[in-house]
Amino acid sequence: MLAGLDSPPWGTRFTFAGEVRRVPGDERRGMASSLPLVRPPALPWRRLWHGLHAPVPGVPRWARVAALVVPLTVLPSSLWRIATVTLHLPITDTSMTGPDARGTLPAWMPLGLYVVLLSIASELLAFTAVGLVARWGEVVPRRVPVLGGRRVPTLAALIPATLGAVVLTALWTWTGVSLALGRDIRGRALGADFPLDPHDWQGAVALAAYVPLLAWGPLLGALTVAYARRRSSGRVGAFR
Repeated sequence: MLAGLDSPPWGTRFTFAGEVRRVPGDERRGMASSLPLVRPPALPWRRLWHGLHAPVPGVPRWARVAALVVPLTVLPSSLWRIATVTLHLPITDTSMTGPDARGTLPAWMPLGLYVVLLSIASELLAFTAVGLVARWGEVVPRRVPVLGGRRVPTLAALIPATLGAVVLTALWTWTGVSLALGRDIRGRALGADFPLDPHDWQGAVALAAYVPLLAWGPLLGALTVAYARRRSSGRVGAFR
């Protein structure tokens, strides 16, 4: 009789005597709650994100937030450059692709490609701030040949981070003050075609894209100080 039951309904229990007994509802719920929970494997991009952003023990919450904010301070200006120069979107009333815009760029390098590469490099540079709170900023990932698993020397992280914080803070503060005085960073009066002129919506969009850069240096400086204090205390997170 039981041979024809290919898939017995939920709640059916077979006894050793061959009886078929219906399991009461309360018992069925107990059986379901006792089943082990099987979590689906994490997606590759989620594992990558966690590996790059997971903070080490002892990192304060404000530092974790600041490290995530740093790349976001660079993102608006990068997108604005790509939109105006590479994609030629009508969000600026000045020519961003003429001979003057190329500067000393070699003739073999397309200006649009150069802007994309510059924006990617800027984002990667800003992302290094995450290393001041993540494990890969204290221990080299094991996948890295030769150096994998070794501790990152404290000065190897502090010196470039400190120099970067000082240079970025000085550069963008000077740029902001100069623009507020109607000058460029060389002290020359701004022309009528200057793209960061907030007197129209296009200039306001451009200015809004570059204002977040003022926070890049100070945030990096605060993260550098927190990193130095944590490393001096001897707390280093292991990286697997």
